[in-house]
Amino acid sequence: MTCTIQLADFEEPALEVFLRAHLADMAPESPKESQHALDMPALRQPGVRLWVALHERRIAGTCALAVLEPGHEELKSMRTEPEMRGQGIASQLLNHMLADARARNVRRISLETGSMGFFAPARALYAKHGFGPCPPFGSYKEDPHSSYMTRAVTAA
Repeated sequence: MTCTIQLADFEEPALEVFLRAHLADMAPESPKESQHALDMPALRQPGVRLWVALHERRIAGTCALAVLEPGHEELKSMRTEPEMRGQGIASQLLNHMLADARARNVRRISLETGSMGFFAPARALYAKHGFGPCPPFGSYKEDPHSSYMTRAVTAA
């Protein structure tokens, strides 16, 4: 499924609905202290770039990058609409995000995701795109409910 990917329009009501569903999907999967997804106000902060993948004018997925330090950013808010999963949308978003990071001379992208079975497809997707295990980064601490991954961003 081919999508159009663009920076998010925070005035679009469907975006908030989509992001709330993302938080609701993950809430039962890990304890509150192990939940690190960003809500709408956090995604609007300077240093955060949020993209949406649109299919037939409907939000099919989201992906964000948040600056950790110069040259190192964190992948956040990666989600594909449940009935559209398995159709390549997440890969399109990841490729778009990597191209954007490369163009801005970002050297490294890291992410935190759950360690439970629910998150296994996400970990497999990230591994397919060159992410490998790493220790906690930024303000994260060791947490049995979290998996940490990172990858270098190479020049085109």
